[in-house]
Amino acid sequence: MKNIYQKKHVLITGGSSGIGLAVAKGAARLGANISIISRRLDVLEQAQLEILEQRSEETFVNIISADVSNEEEIAEALHTLVFDRELPDIVINCAGVTHPGEFYKLSTDIFRWNMEINYYGTVYVLKALVPGMIRRGSGRIVNISSGVGIMNIYGYTAYGASKFAVNGLTEALRMELKPHGIQVSLVIPADTNTPQLAYEDRYKPAVTRELNKVGGLMEPEAVAEELLAGVSRGRYLILPGSDIKFLYALLRIFGRSLFYRYLDAIVSKTLKTVPPGEDDFGGQYQSGPD
Repeated sequence: MKNIYQKKHVLITGGSSGIGLAVAKGAARLGANISIISRRLDVLEQAQLEILEQRSEETFVNIISADVSNEEEIAEALHTLVFDRELPDIVINCAGVTHPGEFYKLSTDIFRWNMEINYYGTVYVLKALVPGMIRRGSGRIVNISSGVGIMNIYGYTAYGASKFAVNGLTEALRMELKPHGIQVSLVIPADTNTPQLAYEDRYKPAVTRELNKVGGLMEPEAVAEELLAGVSRGRYLILPGSDIKFLYALLRIFGRSLFYRYLDAIVSKTLKTVPPGEDDFGGQYQSGPD
């Protein structure tokens, strides 16, 4: 892998845990200067210590406590970052949340929460930084989607819809920014062993649990390794893990009808064994992990 990260400034949202933290550590080992954004300062400080331990040379590890879903707050934080440090060379949008549940049981607050962080959180960060990248004539942008961003399933009406929005945004950005020398990548990881996954496991309907068994589980370090390698090779679509690569290939070859029949059969079978009203978390808004 060509090392495009050495002495480059890499900004990672959601960089205090999960995939974001794993990416930050991996980029630090490759000699990058790191800035991570998350909400909780205590978690950020712990992440900073962990990233510093991974550095291969004397580079900076900067932490920023900010909410990506607050446009004014994130714009001010990034303005300060550019002034104090430098415009990032690589921006990796890892901040994300999810709260599964049947559509009719979920409050609209949960739909809004998913869109504000997963979609608008990505938009706000890029609106603050892309103009500078265009003036500079270079940069790399990486947006994180999900397997349910290419084929949504039972229980993820809120989360999957927000990731479909990220996909659409990223696809158009690739075309708009390429003439300006800016590379755009879309990462679609499989289920990954992160604090977010632990959070959502508390609220998954029984049907969603059964459907999740179809795919495997990746560790964040494995996702980060494929992400960093894919970006360095200039790839637009990055599919970490064999399961998501297999799903993507089958969807392209056979379309969705085959999967609909297979997944509908799992839904039907599971619903026959789940008592009415089980997993009823409707209307309970929960604040997810950084």
